[in-house]
Amino acid sequence: MNPVYARNIVATSQPLAAQAGLQALAKGGNAVDAALACAITLTVVEPTMNGLGGDAFALVWHEGKLHGLNASGRAPAAWTPAHFAGRKTMPDRGWGSVTVPGVVSSWVALSKRFGRLPFVDLFEAAIRYARDGYAVTRVIARHWAEAVPVLKPYPGFVDSFTHAGRAPVQGEIWRYPEQAKTLESIAQTNGESFYRGDIAASMAAFARATGGDITEDDLAAHECDWVEPLGFDYKDHRLYEIPPNGQGIGAQMALGMLEHLNASQHPSLSAQRIHLQVEAMKLAFADLQAHVADPASMKTSPDALLNKDYLAKRASLIDPAKASSYPPGKLHHGGTVYLCAADQDGGMVSFIQSNFKGFGSGVVAPGGIALQNRGWGFSLEEGHPNIVAPRKRPFHTIIPAFLTKNGQPSMAYGVMGGNMQAQGHLQLAMSVVDDDLSPQEASNCPRWRINDEGRLTVEAAMPAEVVADLRAKGHDLLVMPVDSTDFGSAQAIGRVSETLADGYRSGSDHRRDGQAVGY
Repeated sequence: MNPVYARNIVATSQPLAAQAGLQALAKGGNAVDAALACAITLTVVEPTMNGLGGDAFALVWHEGKLHGLNASGRAPAAWTPAHFAGRKTMPDRGWGSVTVPGVVSSWVALSKRFGRLPFVDLFEAAIRYARDGYAVTRVIARHWAEAVPVLKPYPGFVDSFTHAGRAPVQGEIWRYPEQAKTLESIAQTNGESFYRGDIAASMAAFARATGGDITEDDLAAHECDWVEPLGFDYKDHRLYEIPPNGQGIGAQMALGMLEHLNASQHPSLSAQRIHLQVEAMKLAFADLQAHVADPASMKTSPDALLNKDYLAKRASLIDPAKASSYPPGKLHHGGTVYLCAADQDGGMVSFIQSNFKGFGSGVVAPGGIALQNRGWGFSLEEGHPNIVAPRKRPFHTIIPAFLTKNGQPSMAYGVMGGNMQAQGHLQLAMSVVDDDLSPQEASNCPRWRINDEGRLTVEAAMPAEVVADLRAKGHDLLVMPVDSTDFGSAQAIGRVSETLADGYRSGSDHRRDGQAVGY
């Protein structure tokens, strides 16, 4: 795909959503309005990756300052460790995985603080597509078909997201008038109906009738939080992530180790650089799994995890010639949509929302509310900082990223896809900072991924000699098929220069159905 150069740009994983964002800009909206119009539309046109029952996070550059928003939901009040007695791990689907949805609260908070357009205007495209229909795109049709046999048993799924038990195929028109009514209610009440009105009552009643734990009180108690973005210096840039409960700190930790190892001295697409990246990411993942949780429950601080001396000690464990496995360090006390937007006044937004694994839990409340399965992210290990507890946030995979240079915005970006996200942030950051690639060039590079089972996988486009060299270093490596969607989907918008008048250039991932649009 080719980059788009413009003074106003939106990049996301589905063309109709990208165009909805551009229409918001054309109506006089700013980057936040554009991002929200995209995000709301995506719940309709890409239901396989996000929905009204999901969570969201955002990084917003506004009038010279970066702001962070954590809109992840919390566990129901009923969720104690005893509630899951007899289990070794949390349920991966069904009501036992459903936490309170936070995404609607993110739309309200961002619009109220930064938006120019009336909140109701941001829903126009989404409501139209839900009511009148849209043609399902290629990758989304594939993911939909894969989800149906897995999610058929769960309450509300078949009636809500199938045609008499089957998924819509590519090019088929999908309509969901009941979802349009839900969106209209959220728009007209500024989200109040979702958390404290008729939608909340309907969700809670559905939970009671079908075995769920979420109550009206759980929904009414939800609030999103403005947070200080977590910055980490890498050479002449600064990478910002949302602080825990998310995995973004993992990308920062890996970058710190790689800077200590001078990994950028090796060519970008070389076995040696990839080997060092993979080993640094393994070390970061070991610490994420041991230490990262709802910040109120963490036994160590993000500053301790990002301490340069600590990262140097972790980096010293890496054998430059051999793959290894690592325990967590001793410290002093997976389906998602990502989008970004930028406007001619300098505003930039890095935004991500998700139901976690595809449609999420498989439970769909009345009105098309596909509920996330973020509860799967909790631990049931006694004493673990991420152990399940009432009204607690679980460890989270979805993360937006933001790069600055010399204190000025450089690139809003993200790479959706479970544990690929921190790994993708690392790979794109090095491509941009160390190799001086454009956002689109960085997105186009073949990727590697440590999968959920801990095995190293690479894209089919990875050069054969690099694959052979990595195997020679001891990596248990699997080359994935050409059509694999395991390596995430990047969207990125970067400034052409430090001068705002030069505008932006974008990147939209060829691995998905999306596009970047601008004017």
